[in-house]
Amino acid sequence: MNIRLKVLIACLTVGLVSASASASSIDSYAGTSASAFLKIDAGSPRAQALGNAYVSIADGPEALFWNPAGAASATTRELQFSYLDYLQGYKARTLAYLQPIGKTIIGVTLNYMDMDGFDFRGDDGSLRPEVGTPVQNFVGGLSIARGFFDQKLQIGGTAKYISEKLDSDHYNNVGFDVGAKLRLVNWLGLGGALVNIGDREEMPRGLRLGADLNTRYFTISGEYMKYRDDKARYGVGLEIHIPEDLLQVARFDLRVGYYTRDNTGISTEDWVDSLGLEETSKVSFGFGIYSSELFGYGASIDYAVTPFGALGTSQQIALAIQF
Repeated sequence: MNIRLKVLIACLTVGLVSASASASSIDSYAGTSASAFLKIDAGSPRAQALGNAYVSIADGPEALFWNPAGAASATTRELQFSYLDYLQGYKARTLAYLQPIGKTIIGVTLNYMDMDGFDFRGDDGSLRPEVGTPVQNFVGGLSIARGFFDQKLQIGGTAKYISEKLDSDHYNNVGFDVGAKLRLVNWLGLGGALVNIGDREEMPRGLRLGADLNTRYFTISGEYMKYRDDKARYGVGLEIHIPEDLLQVARFDLRVGYYTRDNTGISTEDWVDSLGLEETSKVSFGFGIYSSELFGYGASIDYAVTPFGALGTSQQIALAIQF
């Protein structure tokens, strides 16, 4: 492994890894899986805003990135584009599409991620601006989902092609996600998903289990998440709903979440300091706006922001349309 690749992997570890030093003392597999970028919540601002407590309430195109079973609730064709401005110049662009075929839903996802502004140097330490983009990751997925017993039970699965490029090294792989959602009563939901199933040395295999309490005006969700190369994490989210029939324009959702990720230093951003969050990366915020009749179509916009202490701030926005 040449020095350039070593420096690149070290920087990615600081900016992207969720496995911490404390995890290393707990789990002998901590930090051993490749494709760590699969743990980043690209494609789902709602999940990000709710502290990753999303597996039991996942629906629409966003569900394809978190729990494919949630796509079973789609009744029309849906298309969503999202953009994630993560940390250290790392960015993700995702596209998700749902197509109902009878009672079965077919989903397609494309997720392209890269890093800019990287100070790339050669073996002698000299600057190498001509190298270009050192990190280019891609995930393409094909999903299938279906609801049973009047949508009380939903199941789904995803097959995905994974391409990871670090400097001159390029890896290709195939993985799978499977998930289920159960809602025996309207106000209580359960959900679970196994993600990144495949070669355990090449993918961060993970388990997500969650539940939610849902009413007309608010939703409280919780989730347990355990990746093979990290300790168990927990998330909880609160979503406040202002129904569309009250506003007469659109439904409006306010979101806040808490996730047990590790602290990442002290932020120097003024707005973060004013909220008293300069020393935490555990809290996230966001909102969603949905209209069922925008120029004759259903349309939504979702936004999320998470302070990551000294590493900066992660922001994500998604636009979707039903037709």
